[in-house]
Amino acid sequence: MSHSDRPNPESVHLENGQLAATPDDVFLALDRLGVEHQTIVHAPLYTVEEAQTVKYGLEGAHTKNLFLRNKKGRMFLLVLPHDLRVDLKALRNQLKLTGGQLAFASTERLGKFLGVVPGSVSPLAAINDHGGKVSIYIEQSLLDQSLIYLHPCRNTHSTCIKTADLLRVLEAWGHRAQVVSLPAS
Repeated sequence: MSHSDRPNPESVHLENGQLAATPDDVFLALDRLGVEHQTIVHAPLYTVEEAQTVKYGLEGAHTKNLFLRNKKGRMFLLVLPHDLRVDLKALRNQLKLTGGQLAFASTERLGKFLGVVPGSVSPLAAINDHGGKVSIYIEQSLLDQSLIYLHPCRNTHSTCIKTADLLRVLEAWGHRAQVVSLPAS
């Protein structure tokens, strides 16, 4: 899919028919939880390589986020350090998941359950998963960092928050993240 073929992020509708959250919605939700955040606006980022060209201002962990599903239709968001490679065939066994092999979920499913388009996936998109259908896994080494950068539902923004606050935010949104240690490959 070319970047021009991606759905318009401003018109993504969730499974319940509501429009998906905007960055402003995310910022308001963070403010309500008392979470300090700092956001920079930049050109759209579609790859880890493109993200490495941005001047962020603060030191913090950078992620790549994999939205996956198994053969039974269960969905998973795997949040990893930007430079960690993962073998999807081995991942299911590492996470002790049942229900068949893991594969990347479709763009349609991404919009329906996380309210984002490809390139904008991040744990902050859990604000849109009102039914709690997406299980979130965060790689341990990210939580060893004090700050983390995440897209607030758009790949034209990067928001920096404390990693400890990320876990608190996810829990407040009904998503207790599971922390996993994955081997570097």
